Amino acid sequence: MKLTKFSHACVRLERDGAVLVIDPGALSESAALDGVDAVLITHEHFDHLDVAKLTDALAARPSVRVFTHPEVTPKLGDLRDVVTEVVAGDDFEAAGFPVRTYGGLHAMIHPDLPRVANLGFFVEGVYHPGDSFDVPTDAVVETLFVPVSGPWLKLSESVEFIRQVKPRRAFALHDGLHNDVASKVYDGALTHLAHCEYARLGAGESVDA
Repeated sequence: MKLTKFSHACVRLERDGAVLVIDPGALSESAALDGVDAVLITHEHFDHLDVAKLTDALAARPSVRVFTHPEVTPKLGDLRDVVTEVVAGDDFEAAGFPVRTYGGLHAMIHPDLPRVANLGFFVEGVYHPGDSFDVPTDAVVETLFVPVSGPWLKLSESVEFIRQVKPRRAFALHDGLHNDVASKVYDGALTHLAHCEYARLGAGESVDA
């Protein structure tokens, strides 16, 4: 399976011609959706969901299916007919990949702000938590995408998340808010503290999963 990280929070998985994309938001490249068969959306925020990008992808490939939480469906407007709604604890297949969902809520930004629905997606050893630190306690995670920036987290939480999940390797996720200086600081700390292989993939960089 080929795993490609696009900018910020977007991840693409490919195998035998099938393409599954997670969170193609406004900060990620449109190329992430080239040839896509199915899309997983963790939650409704703009950096994870770009309706215009999805509309263009569906214009090229009307067979594309979108899997997301019921609270996200209304945000998709005219695309709601292609949505399969899923909730935490569901098992389903998307583009031929087995998927299990975890979590349920976005991490808290501030007590005065309402928390939106958020799903973490586990796909054949790869875990994308969206904007959460929900641990998939019944899954063996080989590759973890760990959020490293945002108004809802701090570095120590990223470290503890990796240590709780215990993956073989971890890659930076949700890193579109970092400049070059912040990236070096966070990468240095996570490399030292993660207790597993850690790296930041460049936009469009691929690895085997």
